[in-house]
Parts: sequence; structure tokens; C-alpha cells
Amino acid sequence: MFGWLLLLVSCSTTRNLPEDEVLYTGIKSIEVTDKDVSKAQDRAMEELDAALSYPPNNAFFGSSSLRVPFPMGLWIYNSFVNKKGKVGKWIFDTFAAKPVLLSTVNPEVRTSVARNILRENGYFDGTASYEVIPNKKNPRKAQLSFTLTMNHPYTYDSIRYMRMRSPADSLVALHMNKSLLHKGANFNVVDLEQERQRISSLLRNAGYYYYRPEYIVYQADTLMAPGKVWLRVRRAESVPSSALRPYKLGDISVWLGGYNNEPPTDSVRYKDLTIHYEGKLRVRPSVLYKRLRFQPGDLYTLDAQQRTQSGMSRLGIFRYTEMQYTPRDTTRRNDILNLRINTVYDLPIDGELEVNVTTKSNDLAGPGAIFGVTRRNVFHGGETFNVELRGSYEWQTNKRTSNNKSSINSYELGLSSTLTFPSVLFPGFAHRDLEYPSSTTFRIYGSQLNRARFFKMLSFGGSMTYDFQPTATTRHSITPFRLSYNLLQKTTADFDSIADVNPVLYLSLRDQFIPAMSYTYTYDDSPLSSLKNHIWWQTAFTQSGNILSGIYALAGKSFDEEEKKLLGNPFSQFVKLTSELRYNYRLDRNNRLVARVMAGAIYSYGNARVSPYSEQFYVGGANSVRAFTIRSIGPGRFKPDYENNRFAYIDQTGDLKLEANLEYRFRVAGDLYGATFLDAGGIWLLREDEYRPGGTFKVSRLLKDLALGTGFGFRYDLDFLVIRVDLGIGLHLPYQTSKKGYYNIEKFKDSLGLHLAVGYPF
Repeated sequence: MFGWLLLLVSCSTTRNLPEDEVLYTGIKSIEVTDKDVSKAQDRAMEELDAALSYPPNNAFFGSSSLRVPFPMGLWIYNSFVNKKGKVGKWIFDTFAAKPVLLSTVNPEVRTSVARNILRENGYFDGTASYEVIPNKKNPRKAQLSFTLTMNHPYTYDSIRYMRMRSPADSLVALHMNKSLLHKGANFNVVDLEQERQRISSLLRNAGYYYYRPEYIVYQADTLMAPGKVWLRVRRAESVPSSALRPYKLGDISVWLGGYNNEPPTDSVRYKDLTIHYEGKLRVRPSVLYKRLRFQPGDLYTLDAQQRTQSGMSRLGIFRYTEMQYTPRDTTRRNDILNLRINTVYDLPIDGELEVNVTTKSNDLAGPGAIFGVTRRNVFHGGETFNVELRGSYEWQTNKRTSNNKSSINSYELGLSSTLTFPSVLFPGFAHRDLEYPSSTTFRIYGSQLNRARFFKMLSFGGSMTYDFQPTATTRHSITPFRLSYNLLQKTTADFDSIADVNPVLYLSLRDQFIPAMSYTYTYDDSPLSSLKNHIWWQTAFTQSGNILSGIYALAGKSFDEEEKKLLGNPFSQFVKLTSELRYNYRLDRNNRLVARVMAGAIYSYGNARVSPYSEQFYVGGANSVRAFTIRSIGPGRFKPDYENNRFAYIDQTGDLKLEANLEYRFRVAGDLYGATFLDAGGIWLLREDEYRPGGTFKVSRLLKDLALGTGFGFRYDLDFLVIRVDLGIGLHLPYQTSKKGYYNIEKFKDSLGLHLAVGYPF
């Protein structure tokens, strides 16, 4: 093995290159002179970077300029490219990396593209050039250096829409206030194309089905004044007459292809809709009918077409939906279009197996698996039935439990099933197909949780949830019914010792029903691509036990009486409110500043003065205050006695929570991004607890009771997946330590928290 390594290291990375070819080793620099300080420059540079970038061999996370120092793929290529044996050929096919040649990168073409991008963004006097920089030790290697000169962008001095001599002209003039072109703005080809799209969509939404963006042309004059553009917007000369008149809908039909794209063999008439199908009709006609936004005789509109396609797609039972329009006849005065909707059924059953190894912020690690089966179109109305089986083993890795001899810390087994309807099953909504996704979900579940050193718990329950989206940016989730039951089957001596010290913990984990109702509102403006910065806000309200307690009150029992029971077991009674706000501020194409604030409160009363453990708050972990592990801070300034009770962290939960995070995100190289952050957070109790002194909320101590941490991390963004590593560094603990002052971390090594996670923290 050592000999193979010596052979590879001694190999040249250019020994077996094709004749007269040069190995490309990356971009040395991209120099930009005479930069524009406007916002348009940022958009232009983003396009220029994409045009010039090309990763070399062994690129560092896709970077065009940074490389990994050991080009194993190139070494193997040059060592085995001429091998004829089976072993050598297998090594070559499996591990070799084809050299990235300078001719493949083609800097001359890239420079030409860069010049076009400059002009398309209004930098008509901009220039782009490149230089090949040979390697001093090996002339068959070379880097590239690009030089871009932007100069001042051209701006619109005059914009005039020429009369088009058709009824469409007045429609365009009526909506002139929505034009995307404005005097003084930078000339930009993208804006011009979007304006053509706007005019075309405006006319198509008025019945002009055959109107296309290319029927709008521009005349630009840059000679009238230096740095200025005189723009004229007019209709093209050769626009067909069919594009200049509105159309109405005639006959409407749906053609349903079979699972293997078999053509329809039969048909049925439902109201004014004809449905053609293969074999047997697998979807109720009424379901298809209410997805249509057209009726015979209606004026054609692009909006109705898109909403019809979206409605058909949201059923989840078709592979695709195609809208086909044909004129009713060939006469010149024809203004009727027949609509044919072509679809093909998707396969009815889908299975999925997910196997993973998880490392959690609460120091648990282990393998897990999830197996799910989904049945589509259960009742021939787009309904989805899903059954999911999950299981996992976890080992404890935290030093607090290193004295324990148990090899397996915990396991969990769970079975759940959901039935989802693609509409809101509520009077007044059941027969409406909303513009945006909506659903009604019924769920039942059961799970067995075993914490080997603590307890064994069986949980089961069910819920019903309405989800609907009235606009592109707002979503509502209403759960009018959720009933769960926790059965504490077995406890260990360690757990009993904790419960003896703090009976409140036992009350939160005891056998009990949780009858709850909840509502969640979410605002997310990320679908609005026109916005530079984005806001995400979510507020949730949950109440439990009030209806049951009210029924008991009607039966003569006091509302405040505790230990009332449901089926022989007590039930929880609480109200809970949480709210979280995120703000994503875009500094430029490579830099962002993201802020997050979260607050929550839960108050138990009436039948139970302690809320269920699963509903209580905690801080710490990969998505919270990252300098500390999960459930390692609070409540308040309470400090657990780890010396005498190594499991004390299980008791670090509270009734109030406040968190704030600030994170600066920046590009390091290629697809690798970095971040620096500042996190603060804490939890508190609403009632005094003699077993957790100092845990109650005091306004005067708010800032001191917040744990504070900073740190840095890296994110590898694969578009479909983000892998994140964060190193948190503690700055302040809410309880007293042997170290005086605000920075009261006793040992620096104890202030570090390393987290490996998937996705951004917020």
C-alpha cells in the first residue's frame, strides 16, 4: 500500500495530457475596475461570476480558485490511463479524474459572454479580458486571470409606449402604472424581457390567447445624450391577426391516460364536462370539475389556466397536466377555443425506506430507520393514506453518564398512519378548491420509548388538522382535536432519585391524557422574488383540558379542582403561546445578515399545575444557543448539582422561554459558506419551585439570566441539502460560578459546543 502511495505522489499530473494541451489549475483573480456603486452592479456581478467560474480538478468545495493540495484523481489518471489489465482498468474507471484542460474552459468564449453580460446590464462601455498565467515550474499548467471594467451604466432618459392600433392598446395604457421600466433606472435586458412578459400576461388574461412576449419589440437610442437611453416600446410588424382578438372557451374535456400511458377507451359526461378514461374511472367526476376555473362560454384567461393546472397537480394522482387549445373552426372570425386537458395517472402505491445515523445535540448518537408506504387516491378524490414504521437505537456519548455500564442508552419504536384529503373538510369549504394548497389530515400513532437509565413510556393518540393557504405568503393550521396519552410503564432507581428530589418532574411525566386544540399562523414572504430581504413569522396557540374541565363544571365540580380524570387518568390543562420572527437581510450576492427572535410561555392551571414534560421549554443545542448542549441551561439562575446527580440535566425545563440569534453568513469558496453568530437565550418558571431555587422569572434579572454564546461555523450547500458544522463558544452563564464578572466561564474548554446538523439553524 505504501508503495502505491509513493508511486502516486511521484507521478506528474500532466505527464499523460493530450499533446499541446494545458492543465487548467483555477482562476487566480477576477479584477474589477471602475465599479458601479448602484444595486444593479450586484446583480451584474452575480451573472459575471457564474459566467467566468469553472472549478479545476480537486477544487475546494466547488471553488474556482482554491484547490485541495492532494490531486488523487489526477495522480490515478496519469498512472493508470494506459493500463490494459483488469485491475488497473478498474482503478482507472473508479477513481481517476479526467484532467480539466484550458481548452475545455475556453477563456475566450467566457470573456465574450462576460462582455455580453455587461452590455445586457447597461454597461455599454464595459470591457472584459483575460490572461493565461503559466506555472513557473511546469509550463503545462496554467491559471487564468480576468479583468473587468464596468464604467458607468446607461440609464433610461425617456420611455415611450407607441400606440398599437388595436383594442389591446387601451388595455396596455390602462395598466401603465405597473410598468417595470422607469426613467432614471439602469438599462437592463432582464427588465426588458420581464416587461414583455408583463404585457403578454396582461393581454392573455383579457382573452388574447395567442399573444406572445416576442410580439413586443424595443427601439433604443444611445446617441441622443451621453450615458442615456431613449427607449420606444411598440408592437412587432408581423403579428398574426389571431393574436389581436380575444377568445372564449368552447367544449371542455379531460383525457385520463392509464398508469402506463394507455389511451382512453370510454367516456362519461358530467354537467358540461366530458371525461375520457381508460379501463375504469379512478377519480370522481365532481373532483375534476371543481378544479376547473373555466366553463364553456367564459373568456380565456392565463390566470384561470394556471389555477386549473395547479388544482389538478395538487390532487397528487397525475404525473403531469397538459392544456391543449384548438380553434372550433377555421373561419377568420372564429373566437372559440375548445380545451382538452391531457393527464396520465401516477402509480397508486409508493414505498420509501430511510436509514440514517444520527448525532444529536443532547449527546445521543445511533442508527435509525423509517419505512413508509403511501396509497394515493384512496377514495377516488385525491386522498392519500400513509403508514409509517420507525425505530432507532441511541447511545449516550456525554461525559455526565460515562460511569454507566449500559451499552444501549435508549430505543424508540413507533407506528403511525395518516389520511389526508386535498381540501378543507368543513361546512362551506368542503366543496371549494382554494387557489393555494389546502388539506385535512387525520392521524393516529403509537410509540414505545425506552430510556434505559430513566424510564419506559408508551404514548399513543390521534389528531385532526386543517391546513390552508389563503395567499402566497400566509398559511393557517388549525387542530380542533388532538388527544394523546402517556403511560409511564417503568422507572429506574436513577429516575426515582431525581423524582424524589423534584416531584414536579414526576408530575410532568406521569400517566395522563393531553386533550388539546391548537392554531398556528405563518407568514413567509420568500415566494416574493421581487423582495431583497425576507421575513418569516410564526405564532402558535395551544390549549388543553378546558373543554373537559368545563364539562366537569357543568356536572358540579369546581373548575379549579385538581386531579379530575378521563377514563381513570388525570388530564392536563394549560394554555401555551409561542411566537418566532426571522429577518433575512441581503447585504450582497455573497453576504447575508439573519436575525431571529423567539418567545414562548405555557401556563398550567385548573386540573393540573404542572404542564406535560413534552410541552415545556428548554434551550441549548444546534438550533438554539449553540455554545451549550440541549437542556443544559436554566431555569433562571438555577444551577443543577451535577456532582451528586449526574442526570440533573433532565430537569432543566421551564414555563417561559426567550431566545435571540444574530448570524452573519458569507461565501468562503464555491459551495462552501461560513458564518459567525451571537446567541442568547434562557428559560424560567412561572411559579416558585423549592427544588429549583432561582428559577422564577424576574424582570430585574432578565439580562443576567440569559445565557450568551458566540461562535463560527461552515455550511456546505448542495442546493437540495445543507450540511452544517457549528462551534459555539460560551460567554456567560446565568448562574454564579467561581469566576467573577459577566464572562464567568470557569474553563474555556468547557465553554465549547460542537454541533453537526442538516439545514440552516433558522
